[in-house]
Amino acid sequence: MEQIVTITFFKYQGLGQKWTALTNMGLLPRRIASTPGLTFFKLMGSGKDGFSIRPNWGTYCLLAIWEDRSAAEAYFNSALFAQQKAQSSSNKTHYLRAFQAHGLWDGQQPFDLIGESAPDSPIAVITRATIKTKHLFNFWKDVPQVSQSIMQREGRRFSIGIGELPLIMQATFSIWDSAEQMKAFAYQSKYHKEVVAKTRKLGWYKEEMFVRFEVLANG
Repeated sequence: MEQIVTITFFKYQGLGQKWTALTNMGLLPRRIASTPGLTFFKLMGSGKDGFSIRPNWGTYCLLAIWEDRSAAEAYFNSALFAQQKAQSSSNKTHYLRAFQAHGLWDGQQPFDLIGESAPDSPIAVITRATIKTKHLFNFWKDVPQVSQSIMQREGRRFSIGIGELPLIMQATFSIWDSAEQMKAFAYQSKYHKEVVAKTRKLGWYKEEMFVRFEVLANG
């Protein structure tokens, strides 16, 4: 079996759909957890205007790790997913395969690292952290500059701030044309380098994880 990772973005319009999406954050995890072949998942909200302290009530996502592709496909053809689709205005799923990771998520490293990505092929990246309470102000003070700078980077196809818990448990998901273009942002962008240096020097995070993925398909 070869592990498959999916991340599905659901968009909601109008007060009724957005209220349903918010209540699903509390109601859906127990139902999703019983899905056969699912080994790890996170249901997350998103930030307004990219990565922001302000919530985006119209976009939520489901990150899921599956034993294999057949388990993922069974879920996406299930009644539960059909209900999620019916409650939203649109949805899109990215199929991924992890090839590099460091750090922990909820005390574990849930990704199987399989090979390397093909040269010059699109890659996706997740960066995730639990922020120490005493550093919340400084973290959110510096984030807007980084969020704005990524929007202008060559090779960025998509990026969004997501999170399990407002303010404290935060992540970013991005897709790039190639690993080289992603690295150019990570290691050459002035604002990004400054924030990374601060996180190392000041110890902003209780826990963090960085994962790179090969993009297999977009549903």
